[in-house]
Amino acid sequence: MKIKLLLAALAISAAPSLAIAQCSAGKAHETTAMSCVEGLTWDAATQACVPVTSS
Repeated sequence: MKIKLLLAALAISAAPSLAIAQCSAGKAHETTAMSCVEGLTWDAATQACVPVTSS
């Protein structure tokens, strides 16, 4: 009986940690919007801020 109680307590205490880890697993591959200072714009190809050119 004590082993069942111990395993149940372990499962209950580990569940939130596993849930958080599962939810944040894919976030490493997501891209976020980049903001640049005035006069520059984000270039996705070079992954950098580049000067705005007007034609």
